[in-house]
Order: sequence, then structure tokens, then C-alpha cells
Amino acid sequence: MPRTSERGGPMTRRKISDVATRMFLERGFDEVTVAQVAKEAGVSSVTVFKHFPRKEDLLFDRVDDAVEILRGAVRDRAPDTSVLTSLRDAAVRLVDERHALSGVKDGSIPFYRTVAGSPVLIARLREIAAELVQALRDAIDADPDFTGNPDLFATLVIAGYSTVLTETARRVIDAGSPDPVVEDHRQRLSGLFDALQNGLGQF
Repeated sequence: MPRTSERGGPMTRRKISDVATRMFLERGFDEVTVAQVAKEAGVSSVTVFKHFPRKEDLLFDRVDDAVEILRGAVRDRAPDTSVLTSLRDAAVRLVDERHALSGVKDGSIPFYRTVAGSPVLIARLREIAAELVQALRDAIDADPDFTGNPDLFATLVIAGYSTVLTETARRVIDAGSPDPVVEDHRQRLSGLFDALQNGLGQF
């Protein structure tokens, strides 16, 4: 198979991730090697690792997007809008768009099943959650208008959102489609932010 250009760039990264995701969903994460992904994508294993330092990140390729959403919710909010309200608005937009990070994207069941079937992927999700806590904490630290406890705030927000997403994934699998779960997901998301508002105030 002729190799594609291996000069690093977003198109190469996207192709590698798309190929890897397809292979993982078809065969299972633990049954596919990085070398097999590289061969299928027409690049070298070195190029794969240049874009994705961990095999798990070939599947979890939206971490940078999640970090930017968190930073943007803090950085770009209106002067009279609390960080919590801005995060809530961002979460609602994800649901409205049926974004990949919303938990209710069409076609998400194979992804959820692949993750659930791999202890390695589940462990990586925990690490990603910790990385998101740090990203949110750093964004808050840079905001002079935030007066609460950054560590507690970031930990509770990310842990709560992760809990809602985990339950949504379970319900989507049980329902056989995200469609019947969307409104239930909205309600549980609203309940999360109501609880955070009551506990964290106007931060």
C-alpha cells in the first residue's frame, strides 16, 4: 500500500483517528495494535505516536475540544454571567447540537460498548477526567472575578458531568438509540447544575 504524506497536520491526525476508531469498533480496542492502525492509515507507527502519544487517545481524540470548551466558558462569558452559568450554557449547547461530547450523539452505541469492554479505556477516562479538572482549575485561576475555591469547584463540576454522561451511556445502550434518552439526559443535566448552583453559589 503506498504511504500517504506523513508530514504532521490536522488531516493526517483526523485520518489516523478515523481509521483507528473504525478498527476499534469493529474488532475491539484490545484486539487492534498501533502497527495495524498505522498500516491501514498508510503511515508509520512513529507518525501515529507523534499525533497520539497513547493508543487510548486514538479513540479519545476529543480531549483538546473538551479543554477548549471549558476554557471558553470561563474566558468568553459575559461580565454579568457566573462561571457555573456559562458552563451550564455550554453543556446545553452540546446537547442541542448532539455533539460527540454531549453523550447523545447519533451512532454512539458502538463507541460506548467498546469503552465498556476495555479496562484500559476505562482507566484512561479517569485520567482524562483529572486532566479536565486541572484545565478548568487553571482557567478559573486566571479569572480575577472568580472568588470561590478553584479546586473544589472544578472537581465537583467535572465529576458531576462525568456521572451524568456515564448514566446516559448506559441508558443509550439499553434503549438502542440516543433518541429516547435525550430529554431524560437534559433533565439530569439540569438537575446536576441546579445542585451545583445550590452548593457552590454564584461562582
